[in-house]
Amino acid sequence: MSTERSQKAEEIMHHTRILLTAGGYNSFSYADLAERVQIRKSSIHHHFPGKADLVQAVVSDYRQQAQAGMAATSQHFSGDALGEINSYVNFWATCIRENNSPFCICVMLAVELTILPKEVAKEVSGHFNDLTNWLTDVLSRGEKNGVFILRESAATEAKSLMATVHGAIISSRAFNNADVFQQIVEPVIRRLTKTS
Repeated sequence: MSTERSQKAEEIMHHTRILLTAGGYNSFSYADLAERVQIRKSSIHHHFPGKADLVQAVVSDYRQQAQAGMAATSQHFSGDALGEINSYVNFWATCIRENNSPFCICVMLAVELTILPKEVAKEVSGHFNDLTNWLTDVLSRGEKNGVFILRESAATEAKSLMATVHGAIISSRAFNNADVFQQIVEPVIRRLTKTS
């Protein structure tokens, strides 16, 4: 559940999310944030005593937004598992194409997982568990309804799909080409829906 925060705290979190997306946990300091938000470092410490507190709050909010998005997708596409998967994939395709949120902060932070503060690492791992559980449920329902042909367990296929999407996000960034995302993901979706 999201906590009430001041407008300035929300602004600090917004800029932190941008910086995390661009370069991860160690890519910025409170001095960088102070310059962006036009406040003193001590003012940031007033809202978030330490960097771990700030990043944990940002990732926790990100995680809650993702959970809400998954729930809304399932509700909107009730009974249409392929629609749910396509919606998930299209969300990222649109983010990459429009460059409005072209990278998952949890993917960026997962690279640094072993050096992250415990409270931040816990939120990052929690996001991957949330997403895996949701994809597992969607793929299981789709298999029961004859929409998907799963060659492995639904949980394994979910992790594979998630890794493909995240890898495609990274590849799009590496090639500086939004089309690369769909080129990687579309064959995987087709494989899930075909017997050969």
